[in-house]
Amino acid sequence: MSFTARDPLQWESSMRTFFLAVPVLALTTNPALAGQLRFEEALARAEAQAPSLRAKALEADARRSALPAAGQLPDPKLGLGIDNFPVSGPPAGSFVEDSMTMARVGISQEVPNAAKRHARSSRARTDVQAAEATFLSESRRVKVATALAWIDLAYAERRLAALDGIVSRLAPLPSAAKSGVASGAARPAQTLQVRQSLAVLEDRRSELAAEVGRQRALLSRWTGEPAPETVGDAPALTVDATTLRAALATHPDLGAASARVAQAEADVAVARADKRPDWGFDVAYQRRADRYGDMVSAGVTVSLPLFAKRRQDPMIAASTANAAAAMAEQEDMRRSLLADLEAGLADHDMHHEQWMRARDTLLPLARNRAELETASYAAGRAGLLDVIEAQTMLADIELQLLDREAEVARDAVRLVFTFGGNSQ
Repeated sequence: MSFTARDPLQWESSMRTFFLAVPVLALTTNPALAGQLRFEEALARAEAQAPSLRAKALEADARRSALPAAGQLPDPKLGLGIDNFPVSGPPAGSFVEDSMTMARVGISQEVPNAAKRHARSSRARTDVQAAEATFLSESRRVKVATALAWIDLAYAERRLAALDGIVSRLAPLPSAAKSGVASGAARPAQTLQVRQSLAVLEDRRSELAAEVGRQRALLSRWTGEPAPETVGDAPALTVDATTLRAALATHPDLGAASARVAQAEADVAVARADKRPDWGFDVAYQRRADRYGDMVSAGVTVSLPLFAKRRQDPMIAASTANAAAAMAEQEDMRRSLLADLEAGLADHDMHHEQWMRARDTLLPLARNRAELETASYAAGRAGLLDVIEAQTMLADIELQLLDREAEVARDAVRLVFTFGGNSQ
């Protein structure tokens, strides 16, 4: 659409038609572009490729592999030696002159008490449980982060597309203002206001383009896709406060905290088992000179924990304190998650109300004002600055509506995927 200054009435009529009829333009994406991800595809890609998840899975495999060795006896020891070899007197240096000289070969075996072996096996099992709980917690974290990254990128792309449409819609304003000045319907200074308004929008467009780049990089981190683009709609999630509160008890972070408590309690059992005596045995075959008979020796050893107050008791006290600390951390984790949930629910209610207010009240009012100002300007009862201000406000409300909708979608994803059941 072009504007000329030859006929003021024609220019006014064209201006009114322009403001009322030009639709908001949207950016189009090439469906053949690589890297397009739907919401569910992004989650699946992250679950399959996130390096942190692979690391946690390998840690759990390592704990499971070590489990069979936890309660086993120590390796036996082979002993070789020469006993009673003479170094002085008539038989000095001779292996066969003294009846007490003998070559010895034997085996010894240490046997920790049964309570200690059982406690060590229990500790190894808690290590496996802790590694598996940590994997589930990391899986939840990756899923939430990927979902939020997809939502943030999707709405950043939508905001950028909407702003491009707004800029395209307002682009003819400078030439229209110049035409108005030429026809005497506007003052020369009013052309500056138009250029200032468009410059502000261009600044915002630069910010939105950078935001798209940041969110694209973040989604790429989780999915491994070099240049991801979102396609499809955001998930329609229902935020049910009662359901989320009920599912809090099964939160993976609480499971990881509970596993750490079990590890600490197993350490207490290991420390207490150290107060019980261990034992061991040894058997040796002793070879003497041919004219003397060979011998066999056997013996048993028993450890004597006589200094428990200075050795075992301090370790028991330390392990007990660590177990109490783990239980306190578990309770702190529960309270932290509950507070985060309640705060998130409050924010979601607020953001939803603001979104509805923007959609049902602010946007219609801004549109009506733009239409009325345009009509008043065409009738000569308003100035060009009034039209520019109304159109700029309409553009702000359109972008604000997307901002508020994005907050609602973000809240829903974070709450449902963070605090929902394990099926989420």
